[in-house]
Amino acid sequence: MYETHFGLHELPFSLTPNTQFYLNARVHQEALNLLNVTLPNAEGFIKVVGEVGTGKTMLCRKLLNALDEAQEFVTAYIPNPYLTPDDLRFAIADELSVKYGSRCGQHLLMQRLTDKLLSYAAEEKRVVLVIDEAQAMPTETLEALRLITNLETERSKLLQVVLFGQPELDVMLSRDNMRQLLQRITFSYRLQPLDQQESSSYLQHRLRTAGFNGTQLFDDKALKLLYHSTGGVPRLLNILAHKSLMSAYGKGEKRVCRQHVKAAVLDTEGISMPTLLTTLRKTSLFSTTASLLLITQLEMLTKVLQ
Repeated sequence: MYETHFGLHELPFSLTPNTQFYLNARVHQEALNLLNVTLPNAEGFIKVVGEVGTGKTMLCRKLLNALDEAQEFVTAYIPNPYLTPDDLRFAIADELSVKYGSRCGQHLLMQRLTDKLLSYAAEEKRVVLVIDEAQAMPTETLEALRLITNLETERSKLLQVVLFGQPELDVMLSRDNMRQLLQRITFSYRLQPLDQQESSSYLQHRLRTAGFNGTQLFDDKALKLLYHSTGGVPRLLNILAHKSLMSAYGKGEKRVCRQHVKAAVLDTEGISMPTLLTTLRKTSLFSTTASLLLITQLEMLTKVLQ
């Protein structure tokens, strides 16, 4: 596509979570630090919640890679947990290489799963189950998961669980019938979008990782518009940055400016050009009294004009 034109060896803004493009942004590093510190010692559930596109799946893969490199952990990963309770048990068994026959019932399956977990405990290995898109789990499947984590020795639980999900997961867990599971969550973290500086660093990092060795491919006005249009959500940054590069490439230009980003915004459903009010709210000036008064006046003027 435009790789050769901009001196890249691969597409820098693919939507596929590739850990080679991971950037140690503050919010993501804080979440990883929490997981790395708590998993060797925690015995309950750990929950990481974030809006769509904030980087949960990327974090999930970074965590799995780190745990796989550590000899003390054994991991199981379920990326699509929209499963019945029975299917969940089979999925966990498959991830842990538990052997069972085609006619294996749930009682026998749980016996073999328990035996497998006990064997790992005897080897002083911790088993960590990582579930992505946890908000998609049916209520009865979440309850089955809680019951599975009841398996324990006299010293520790046999299975630890990390839940990655959208804010709907918190809504589910706030229900009365989920209070037992909610009490099992010992640590939690909420992912926030990137700020303006982090958004610029994110874009530059992905470009460098993709092979760009020039100065600044996106000019300052383009970077500002990318941030204010996306609110610092990584997935939206990827979409607009990719389309902006296509726009510049189509015009034979070597640098991305505001007009290329504007064209990308107008071409993308669900994203609109930022207004003066939304831009002011995202700036540090929003905290000053003068800015508060200005925003109030602008809102009043907008209502009058309507």
